[in-house]
This record gives sequence, structure tokens and C-alpha cells, in this order.
Amino acid sequence: MNLLAELTDDPWSGVTPSVYETGRLVALAPWLEGHHARIRYLIDTQNSDGTWGGPGEYALVPTLSAVDALQRHPAARKGFEALRKLLRRPLKLPDTVAVELIVPALAERLGLRTPLDPRPLHALRHRPLPEKLWHTLEIFGPRPEVKTTNGIVAASPAATATQLRRPTRSQSLDYLEAVQRRHGGPVPAGVPVPLFERSWIIVALKSAGLDVPDPMIEQIELTEEGAAGGPGLPADADDTATALHALALCGSPRPTEVLNRYREARHFACFPHERTPSTSTNAHALQALEQDEKLEEWLRDMQEPEGCWRDKWHASPYYATACVTNALQGNEKAVDWVLRTQRTDGSWGRWEGTYEETAYAIRILSHSRKPVTTAITRGARFMHDWGDREHPPLWHDKDLYTPTRIVRAEGMAALHLACAVCR
Repeated sequence: MNLLAELTDDPWSGVTPSVYETGRLVALAPWLEGHHARIRYLIDTQNSDGTWGGPGEYALVPTLSAVDALQRHPAARKGFEALRKLLRRPLKLPDTVAVELIVPALAERLGLRTPLDPRPLHALRHRPLPEKLWHTLEIFGPRPEVKTTNGIVAASPAATATQLRRPTRSQSLDYLEAVQRRHGGPVPAGVPVPLFERSWIIVALKSAGLDVPDPMIEQIELTEEGAAGGPGLPADADDTATALHALALCGSPRPTEVLNRYREARHFACFPHERTPSTSTNAHALQALEQDEKLEEWLRDMQEPEGCWRDKWHASPYYATACVTNALQGNEKAVDWVLRTQRTDGSWGRWEGTYEETAYAIRILSHSRKPVTTAITRGARFMHDWGDREHPPLWHDKDLYTPTRIVRAEGMAALHLACAVCR
């Protein structure tokens, strides 16, 4: 398969560029090769209403970053007015990475007021930065406690450029130049993330009955702290659990005790002092453990009244619901929700019908004992008709992004399941 060949041959991960991260490089590292291409990218990706990113509350963080980066350019002036309108409304923040710190930091740079309390941000500027926040080093400035891995700070181009400060020939500069060249100027917010990418793809394919080559399995490494998604990132419960599940599916199980360092009373936290829990992380933990009554109970308690689950790592409830129903091996209330929310063209999606969300919906329906063949067939037809269209960004980092290879793997798995169900 072309997808698996890409994973083996290309170490850079299939993740899309970030308006937020690109804006930070424009503002903080104008000395980096590709500067004018990044400015052009920001200008070209502005929405007609003056914002960037989106939809809805997802426009705030990328618009703040782009406006600060472009300064007096006409696009920035239009964006500044859009920000004033956004901030006049009741402020609803998406649960993206460090949003409660990024928004006041960038608003402060632009002289804008928000209802957010800036004191946590200011306090962090005067004490050592927790490792989980190194990924957002660009809002704090260089720190002596921050370490690099092969020159990379927490898999983040902006954080790496912040710690580097100036274009000194080094592994950090080599990394920055390589990332921006790969994407023609703009950069993703998290790259490379090889363990994240490989673990999710292995689980998607193997759990649907598809095979993966042995080299993919050999590239999944765990330490005594667990697994980290990419170089310089701390180990976390989500990557650890998914890596453990991937290895078990491939006939190479490892002890699961490492997950205990993330255990709370009834569920698992991604990191210490977590702001909000993650349903998908806990679903992945349940899959790794295979059985945990308290965790199963917690997951059922987190189900929304309409039948879905929501999550901090993804904008779509179809992702979280697929993760949980996979772990629970089905949930008929979730199936009913999926059947009710199918669109007239056979697709599913939070804002519009998408290939990715339709794949998750098919996965959810594949666990059902109800007659779902017609719904699955219509969804599979929509996916076949998608062609080579881009996949809208739905995953949470500092702003929305798409892990394109993972999405392709989820699609392959869903279509394989659809064939099995409808046979």
C-alpha cells in the first residue's frame, strides 16, 4: 500500500500546516528561510470575514496569530476588526492546546482585552515552565530549563525557533529549514510525530482485520514513562495506551503497568494537572488494559444525552464516539445517534459531511446488531466519491489540523468493514 510505504520511507509525518504556528514563525523568526512564502500563505488563507481558521470559536487563536504576524498589512487590519467582533461576543473557547494561555498572550501583544484571567500566564513567566508547556514555548520566550531532542523543542517549529533565538547553524536550524521546505514555507504545529502516526494507523488497520508490515511495529518504542508522540514531547497516557494496544494487536504485547502513572480515581489523565479529561484517551486506555470496570463506568458516565461522546483532541463527536464504542465493543445509544444524524448524501459530519467523520460513523455502526446495512452502504458510497479532495482540519493542537495519513487509514479500515458488513 502507498500509505504504508510512506510511513516507512518518510519520517516527517503527514500533518497539515497550521495558521497559528506559521504566524508565530513570521513574527518571531523572520530570519528563517521561507519567510515570504509564509506571509503569502497567511494572506491566501484568510477567510472572507477577515478571520483565519475556524469555523466558529476555532477562528480565535489562528486569527490572533495571523494578525500579530502581518502587522500593518491590509489583511491584518481586516483581521483586527474581525477580532474585535469575536471578542465582543460571549467568549467560548475551543478545548485546543493551552488555549487559556495562548489567547491572553496574543491579545496582550495586540492591545486587546479578553475576559480571560491573565494571571496564570504571568505567573508562568516567572517560574520554571512545566515540560507539558514546552510545546507552547513561543508565548513565554526562551528558557534555560527547556531541552531539545535532536535540536527539536517539543515537536514544535515555533517553540524550537524561540529557543534558538537567531539563525545559528545547529540541529535546531536544520530542523526548521527542513520542516519549512517540506511544506513550501508554512509549517505544522507538531512535527514530526512518528509514534502517534504509526500507533493510530496500526490500530485502525489491525482492528478492522487489515495487516501491517513488521517494520511499522519495530518503530514503536516505550520507555519507563510510556510513549511520546514525537521528539521532545513528554510521554502521555494517550500515546502510551495506543502504542500498547497497537503492539498487542500485532502479537507483541508489553506490560501495561506503565499506564498506572497516569491513573486518577476512575479514569486516566493525559498529563499531570490536566485541565480537562479526554474520553478518547480513556477509551484507548481501556483497549490497552482490555478490562477495567471503573474506567468502563466512567466512560459510560461521560456519554452525552443524545448518545455521542466529545473529546479534547478532536472537534468532531464522531471521533470520540468511535473511540469509545470501539473500546466498549458497541453502544446502541450511540448507534441510534449515528443513524439519526446521517446526512441526505450518506455522509456524517459536525459542520459538513466529511470522509473522515463518515469513516468513524461506519466504524460505530459496524458494532451494532441493528439493521444498519443501508446506512453503511450510503456512507461507503459517499467515501468512494470523495476522490482526492482535501480533508478538513478537525484534530486539536494549538489550532485545528489534519493528520492526513491517519485519516486515510481510518478510511481504508471503514471501507473494509463496510464490505464485511454488507457482504
